[in-house]
Amino acid sequence: MEGQILPPESLTNEAIAERLTSTALKSLKKGTIKKKNLIYLELNGCSGNIISLLNGQNPDFEYTLNSMVDLKFCNSLMAAEGERAIEKLIKAMDEEYILAVEGAVALKNNGLYNIIGNWQGKPLTGLQAAQMLGEKASHIFAVGACATHGGVSAAKPNPSQSVGLQQVLPNKKMIKLPGCPVHPDWFLGTLAHLLLYGEPETDNLDRPLMFYSTLIHDRCPRRPFFDRGIFAEKLGEKTCLFKLGCRGPVTRVDCPTRQWNGHVNWPIGDNTPCIGCAQFGFPDAMAPFISYDTTRVVKNE
Repeated sequence: MEGQILPPESLTNEAIAERLTSTALKSLKKGTIKKKNLIYLELNGCSGNIISLLNGQNPDFEYTLNSMVDLKFCNSLMAAEGERAIEKLIKAMDEEYILAVEGAVALKNNGLYNIIGNWQGKPLTGLQAAQMLGEKASHIFAVGACATHGGVSAAKPNPSQSVGLQQVLPNKKMIKLPGCPVHPDWFLGTLAHLLLYGEPETDNLDRPLMFYSTLIHDRCPRRPFFDRGIFAEKLGEKTCLFKLGCRGPVTRVDCPTRQWNGHVNWPIGDNTPCIGCAQFGFPDAMAPFISYDTTRVVKNE
């Protein structure tokens, strides 16, 4: 197997991000694939996704990202600021690039509710940046709940009239990585797959199947309690959390096997119901996050 690029279907779900990034780095060193430019654009949101990515371990975000791509712009990470930073953003459009966007797009007042900087003496809105950069990008990643479908930024009453990225780029294909926040592996694994093999296989909502194919409910270690009808009545109990509002039965993502914070734990492992943050419609469609409805039953998707 030495020297070969492993097809993604040969990898286990838990190892896929690590193996993809490792293979991409080896291939880049050998010259079998080339680095691509990346623009990471933060729009209307809390910057939670970039913070989550910086916490990535095995693969490590900072090392892996800088080794796999040339990061041309990132609101939070670049040293330049003010118009000098925006100048770098505009200049990056002269070459081919991958665009990754976190945060929703604010539409109110022609986008003035989200300004990312100034350019030529005028405010540059997130709406302008998303449309300008999106039209020229070779590939687009919508990173996190806000970018994929509006998320918390578009939650009621939505004073900024925020929407997901697809709504302002209706004719552009994009890879969507929902989550609040996104797991580092979901982003880095998808990026590595793109470099090695091209765009990954996605479902009808444009989510990579290698991360978003299976319901949390079907992999949950507490599933045996559900099948036997043994439900927790209060937080902290070790049985099934479904009747406390757990959204695992409707949320497709690999949290139970991948886990967070260095792959050591996840919400249900810490006795907290899944709130469905990786599901489209979050947070409004997943509320309330905690319920004491003992009559709750599972409905088909």
